[in-house]
Amino acid sequence: MEIKSQYEHRGKIYKATYVDGAPASGGVHSYCFYNDKLVLVGHKNDNNWTPPGGAIEKGETYEDAAIREIKEEANMRVIKMKCIGYVDVEVQGEDTRERQYRMCCIVEPDGEFELDPDGDITKIKLIDSKDYKEYIKWGEIGDHLIQRALEMKEKMTMNN
Repeated sequence: MEIKSQYEHRGKIYKATYVDGAPASGGVHSYCFYNDKLVLVGHKNDNNWTPPGGAIEKGETYEDAAIREIKEEANMRVIKMKCIGYVDVEVQGEDTRERQYRMCCIVEPDGEFELDPDGDITKIKLIDSKDYKEYIKWGEIGDHLIQRALEMKEKMTMNN
């Protein structure tokens, strides 16, 4: 069951959404930049390209999961990281909800790329961020995320 409500507390109005039960799972994807290029990973089964990411494992924070997934999938080391936001995702026709965090990272290679431990990622690609729509098909949310990631990247690289 989902309940949307609004309440006042200490002079402020809060809007809240309550959902019965815990999210089925959680995940993270990171918009990683290396030398002004956006890092994408290629999935072997469907030739799908995404930012590096995956499930948050038991006991991990979303930051820990981002660092681990970037290392596993792209063999890159995180230099700087900031959370862009999160997306609550539901699959139509299923009674599941997943919170997926979106991160912005400055990275550098940590050796040659190898297959990730699960064998799902078979290649990486460094692209110009203006070409992201050729690879990432996340609609209006994807457009907003890349814009926020680019803004955050600029701030993170200016603060060197």
